[in-house]
Parts: sequence; structure tokens; C-alpha cells
Amino acid sequence: MESSAPVPFPHLFTPLRLGAVTLPNRVVMGSMHIGLEDRPGQLPKLAAFYAERAAHGVGLIITGGFAPNRTGWLLPFAGKLTSAREADRHRVITTAVHDAGGRIALQILHAGRYAYHPFGVSASRTRSPITPFPARGMTGGEIRGTIDDFARSAELARRAGYDGVEIMGSEGYLINQFLAARTNRRTDEWGGDPARRRRFAVEIVRRVRAAVGDDFLVIYRMSLLDLVPGGQTFADVTALAAEIEAAGVTMINTGIGWHESRVPTIVTSVPRAAFSWATAALGRHVTVPVIASNRINMPEVAEEILARGDADLVSMARPFLADPEWVDKARQARSEEINTCIACNQACLDHAFARKRATCLVNPRAAYETELRLAPARRPLRIAVVGAGPAGLAAATTAAVRGHTVDLFEAAGVIGGQFQLARRIPGKEEFAETIRYFTRRLEITGVKLHLNHRVTAAELLDAGYDDIVLATGVAPRIPDIPGIDRPNVHGYAEVITGQVDIGRRIAVIGAGGIGVDVTTLLTHGGVRPQPVADWLREWGVADPAEHPGGLTGAQPPAPAREVYLLQRKRSQIGAGLGKTTGWVHRATLRHRGVHQLTGVRYHRIDQAGLHISVDGRDRVLDVDDIVVCAGQLPQRELHAELSAAGMSVHLAGGAAVAAELDAKRAIAEGTRLAARI
Repeated sequence: MESSAPVPFPHLFTPLRLGAVTLPNRVVMGSMHIGLEDRPGQLPKLAAFYAERAAHGVGLIITGGFAPNRTGWLLPFAGKLTSAREADRHRVITTAVHDAGGRIALQILHAGRYAYHPFGVSASRTRSPITPFPARGMTGGEIRGTIDDFARSAELARRAGYDGVEIMGSEGYLINQFLAARTNRRTDEWGGDPARRRRFAVEIVRRVRAAVGDDFLVIYRMSLLDLVPGGQTFADVTALAAEIEAAGVTMINTGIGWHESRVPTIVTSVPRAAFSWATAALGRHVTVPVIASNRINMPEVAEEILARGDADLVSMARPFLADPEWVDKARQARSEEINTCIACNQACLDHAFARKRATCLVNPRAAYETELRLAPARRPLRIAVVGAGPAGLAAATTAAVRGHTVDLFEAAGVIGGQFQLARRIPGKEEFAETIRYFTRRLEITGVKLHLNHRVTAAELLDAGYDDIVLATGVAPRIPDIPGIDRPNVHGYAEVITGQVDIGRRIAVIGAGGIGVDVTTLLTHGGVRPQPVADWLREWGVADPAEHPGGLTGAQPPAPAREVYLLQRKRSQIGAGLGKTTGWVHRATLRHRGVHQLTGVRYHRIDQAGLHISVDGRDRVLDVDDIVVCAGQLPQRELHAELSAAGMSVHLAGGAAVAAELDAKRAIAEGTRLAARI
């Protein structure tokens, strides 16, 4: 008898017929450059990465970008699709995905002036602010040759077994560079006015469609909001959409912002689905399906976008790094089991820009499926894990998955460790999702959790465990400053958790990641999480029908407090933060009017305030309260006694190395440790 239970997300799981291809749902796994695309020998690993997502029901996968010619390389010798030999190598990918029941399209991407090599080309001679190499302007012959190369690459993708291609016309890459007056200064047939600037994109679509025939997906990724000065107007965008629809595109995917834009588009502080309104506006001008993207990470968000009619499909990239089973879990009404992407960028985009293999902070198996295997344990053991922060949670649940019996001890009354602090920072509310995921994961894997239990070495020894993992985390470091014990001096944890009342004028000692987070918290005065409209206003995102590129003046809110952020080092505050997120934090500090002082020497704290010197000049900061964010020390008191007793004991996370809130290392260490015990 068939079940009459309702489909949990009916719009998300409505099939979509696209000519010869039918997608089983409206979920697109968006393009991500993993780093495995750039060497032929790594393609089997890339195949395993895609196949695992296909096996769990993703409607359509779009690969990372492959160049149509050598000038289009992102990096020297980066991935390209220019020959039959290269196409045949790709069959390992398409076969793996199809055998898993999936569908996959290859993205064709020409870097243009974003190329990190000296042979880059663009519509005109320019240099982007994110590479050291100027790009020369293309000749008319090179433009026509590049159009041929896009068509040839699409033909080769069909030969390789792909179900379609995505033409990358967004994010400030070559096609986008032709479309915007900012980078196209030509006066010939390829520039000079919007119609001629569009010609390059339209000709590529027309030639690609002619090359692959009617029964092949041709997706165009369109920049709806350039978010740079000199960007396209909305009239330009809709005119292009009409022309590429006539030229034969199957679908239009959403692109938001150039890589050089000073507006964040995908970091954790960006509200969920912050840009779906732009996709909805485009959809009113075309008849082909449109795809929404950017900061869509949970089924409830995706369903709401589709139910409102903002888009026909949703594209998510990093959520499939975090959880390859995302679609199956959503379809089976198991949202609480999804390992949610928290948009931290630390292991994905930061790795990509550092030319390392991308993976995921909350799922270190991502892109390491063939190397980090969770095989059943040869001999089940009794394991104690001490500390239920990120490292301990990863170690305990991974060990349990492998068949070990695990006891997890936590001195506090809740799990999460430092994530319990992070989730309270404005713009980092997503970190609560990881705590929710691990709470459910402990239940599913059968880990026995002991809260409010500060376990002793004697208890652990008496219990006779086979292995012990110490993930006991960190303790704040207290600097040696006279007066540090005064009642108006507070540790960062008690400030973040609201255990103390804070005045209006504050000094924050230490400007690492924790100091920046505390300053963000202290200066924030609005609703949490921040409403989309308020966030757009703060960052100067506007209607592209009125402001070219969708960019206007930022209107940050008034800060809730006056804060001095201090560090001993002379380097720029925030210099050690993530490559793709640090600039956002620094901009937020500027928005909030934070006084940033570097090269500070601390002398004493007394009734007059905080006595310091900067560049040899003495100052007294007349502040109400002082918050100490001066680093951490590892907590590993149990280690010596357990080791002396001959126990097999391992350190993970902050207990191994105290380095800010390094959750990426902590979760990876906990997972990898448990994978080999």
C-alpha cells in the first residue's frame, strides 16, 4: 500500500523536464573549484567526490570551471578542456556520476583578467586588484577564436559524457568583463555601448548551442548584481537575458558580485537567501527556468524561495561540501541531521585562493573521499573522549560510526565548546547549526554523553578504557598587567555569554579573531539575526534598476558602544584572519567606528582607566570596562597522569595546540584520529 505521507518539501522535490533531460528535483549543486580539476591524475578523486553527492540525490551537478583555452587558465596548467584526449579522461567523472544515478554539467570558465599568470587577456587592457598580472586587450581575431574555443569545449564535454555545460558569465570572469563598462573600454563591434558589449556573450551561447544540438543542457551563469563601480544596469541584464534565451540557453543561473567587490556575498554574516529577490526580478523577463544562489543552506530556505516563485531551482555549492547526503536527508524529512554549511570559508574558498585542495571545516572528508575512509574497526574498542567541543564531538561520533563504544565526558552542561561562544557573535549565528547537528549525531551513533562531569584521571584509569582522547580545549591566557584583577576587567567568555554588564566605553585587549568577534558583539545594536533589508542597506546594495551594478553608498548603523581594539603587534588588525573573510571583518570594524590601535604597550589598569603607550607616547583610555582577549593556553592536565600510567592517550584540538578558535584543525584532527584508532 502506498504511503500517503506528504512530501516534506513539495516544491523542492518536483521534477523538472528540460528537453531530453529530466531532473528529479530542483536542487543544483553549484560549481566549486576543488583543486582536483587541475591535474589529470586527480580526476578519479574528483569523480569520487561528485559520485557520492549524486548517489544521495542531487538533481544536477555543475563541475568546477575548466578553461576553453590556455589564456583562460585560472592558474598555470590549470584544468582545461581543449582536446579529445582531455575529454576522454573526463569519462571517469561522468561514468561515476551516471552510475550513481546523477546528472552532471561541465562549467566552461575563462578567467580573463582574473588569471593568475602573465598570459591573461580581457576585453581591454586592465589589471584586476586580485592578481599581480595585467591583462592585455584581445584583438578581434582572438575574440572570434575564443568564441570558437567555447564551442569546441562544449562539443568535447558532450564527447566526455556530460549532460550539459554551464557558461560562466558571472563573478567578474572574462565574459562579465566584456559586459561591464568598468572593464570594456572598446569602441569596436565588441564594445562602446551595452548592445555591443553583450555581443561576445550572445555569440558564445549561439555557437555553443549550434555545436551541441538541441538535446544538451546549456546553462548560462549571469551576473545579476556586479556590485562594483561601472557595473551593468538592470536594463543591461534583462536585455542580455532575452538575447541569450533567443540564442538557445536551457536555464539561467544566478551570479552575485565580482570577486573584487567590496560587498560580501557568501560569508556567514550574509543573511540566508539575501539575493533571491534579484533572481525573482530576472525571472519576470524570461521564460526559461532561473536558478537562485548564494547563502541557501537548508531545505526550509530553499523551499521558501521556490514556493514564493523567486526561482525555478536553487543552487547550493558549499552545502554539499558540508553534507553529501543533503538531498536524501531533506527528502526523508531529516533536516535536523543535515551537517549545515556555516559559510565560514575557512577550508573551502580560503584553501582555493591559497592553491590548496578545498575541503570543509565541518566535514573534513569533503574532497578526501578516497583517502579519509571510515572503515569498520578491525577490533571494537572502549574509548573515552574528554571534552565535547568541536574536536571531541568529531572524534566521538567518528569512532562510534566505526563500531567503537564511546563515552564522551563534558564538564559543562552543554556540548559545543568554543562554538557556544561563536554562535553568540552577530553574523555567526550559523555556528549553532553545527551544535544542533552534533547533538543529533551523538544520538544516532550511540555515543554515551556525560554532561556536567569533570572526569578525573583516576576515573578513566579505573574504567579500563582501551583508548582515551583528550579534547579538553583551551583556557584564556591572562596577561601580566598590574590591575588586571580589577572588577571592571572581564574575560571574553563571560562577556560573550552575557554574565556581566558592560558599559558604553570599552577597551578590548587583543585583536585576534576573538578580539574582533568581541568587538563586533559590543558594537552591534540591531536585531539578530540581521534582517536582509538592514544588511543590504549597511553594505550599500541597491536596486540595479536605479544604481548600476546594484551598488550605492553604504549606510552602517550607529554603533552600540565606543570600543578601542588594541594589539601589541604593529601589523594591521585582522591581518591573520581568513583571506576571503578577513576583509569583511575589517570593513565591519570601520563601519562601527572602532578605534584600532597597534604596537600597544600595556602599563597598568587603575581608576583612571587603561594606561598604555603607542609609538612611545603615553595614553590613558578612560573606559568603563576592559575585555581580555589575549590568547589561550591548552588544557591538558590529565595527559601526564594518564601517560605515566601507560594509557594510550591522544590530544586533539585546543588541548593539542591552543590557537584562537581553530575549529577547522580541531574537527579535522578529531575525525582523522578516530579514523585510525
